Amino acid sequence: MLASSAAMLQVAKRTIPSTHAWANSHSRQRAARVVATSNLASPFFGRSSYSTASEPASNGTPLASIPQPLAGIRVLDLTRILAGPASTMLLSDLGADVIKIEHPKGGDDTRSWGPPFAPAPQSDGEAVAVAKKAGIDQPNPRWRDLPPESAYFLCVNRGKRSVTVDMKKAEGRKLLHNLVKTADVLVENYLPGKLKSYGLDYDSCHKLNPGLIYASITGYGQTGPYATSPGYDVVIAADAGLMHITGEADRPPVKIGVAMTDLTTGLYTHGAIMAALLGRAKTGKGVHIDASLFESQIASLANIASNYLVAGVEAGRHGTAHPSIAPYQVFPTQDGFIMIGAGNDGQFNTLTRLLGAPDLATDPRFLTNRDRVANRDVLISLLNDLLSQRTSEQWLDLFRSAPPPHFPVAPIRDMKGTFEHPQTQARGMTQVMNHPRAGQIQVVSPAVSYGGGKMPLSRPPPVLGQHTDEVLSELGYSDADIAKLRQEGAIGQ
Repeated sequence: MLASSAAMLQVAKRTIPSTHAWANSHSRQRAARVVATSNLASPFFGRSSYSTASEPASNGTPLASIPQPLAGIRVLDLTRILAGPASTMLLSDLGADVIKIEHPKGGDDTRSWGPPFAPAPQSDGEAVAVAKKAGIDQPNPRWRDLPPESAYFLCVNRGKRSVTVDMKKAEGRKLLHNLVKTADVLVENYLPGKLKSYGLDYDSCHKLNPGLIYASITGYGQTGPYATSPGYDVVIAADAGLMHITGEADRPPVKIGVAMTDLTTGLYTHGAIMAALLGRAKTGKGVHIDASLFESQIASLANIASNYLVAGVEAGRHGTAHPSIAPYQVFPTQDGFIMIGAGNDGQFNTLTRLLGAPDLATDPRFLTNRDRVANRDVLISLLNDLLSQRTSEQWLDLFRSAPPPHFPVAPIRDMKGTFEHPQTQARGMTQVMNHPRAGQIQVVSPAVSYGGGKMPLSRPPPVLGQHTDEVLSELGYSDADIAKLRQEGAIGQ
């Protein structure tokens, strides 16, 4: 979906005429008066901003010149934690200018979520050297008092600029309203109604900027009896079915190892924003996107939901096994575990041959997947006995050295094994960035490749408030204006 959306947006940039009605509207003219210097002309309204990436991938493979589909799009990011920041990070990966609004005291909650933390400079000399490698001549003296950068925050905030604003201050709200006038997209994850008192709800922002795409991410959505209920990932996982199906059948429910409900919501929101940008290119109109963790989690139940809705089958916990396929689970070996996935009859036949037990393929109890599911316990017991006779590495060597058709099998890798995986390296799934405080850090690359390689990342995750003065200067604020705002507490120190 991401690649096709990006391609469609590139087509839109070439076909939308420069005389588009919204581009010439009074709202856009008013925004233009606010912006003293603007290098963010939106390609969706016939302007020519269009940047490319041409640096090498992290594995050293040169990339062809890759158009950045969202170059020229400004995103105002009023989100914290994971779902919202993940969504806006995906936009920044495609070239959008993402301005992350943070509270002056502490910023995004995840900045303090640790350990682990990235190392911080231990002396002024080290701080200067680290900053210079990140392209900054002198580190901000205020950074000295900040805590170390958390690994959690670093994971979903690359490519963004950080501006610290206290929206409880009148001048802080005015600053945010000025930013709204220049933005193409605003993403927020406050409880419904929370931003109205600051004039930052959808209706207020729509009046300031009719073409604004405004995305709200909440626990339960903007309406309904649970609309004002808070919802962390793990709470929604429990409330919307995921935790009920996670774990072993005879054990209590468990949370999965990463916040997939948050991440899924971020992906759904990102896709909706991409579609809304394409829609705005056609109509000139903004839209309010209403995304929630609850709905995203229900939508992600996939076949489990369909089993219940179509056939009335209640779900249960199956450990690593699949409720509708067998054998399709983790098996113990002589020294560890391997994952085996026989998704069809042909793969089951291949498995039995590789295990040296071809008679299982012709056993009436196991002829079809339906038979194997019905006789799952017997089959799994037989396979456990066979697989326990060799080590994991011996089995993997046997499976991988066999002639085609190859069988789906894998070891259970930890993080070290995952990032040392030859395919991880071959596909450039990490990139090195120079952070102005933490020095060289590795980050996970975007999942999708363009033009034969990974799109190089534009900037490391920001230090708290790193770009406040820069962004305000772009809005036309003078040094004296910025100093006054800082003195009043409207922006961070």
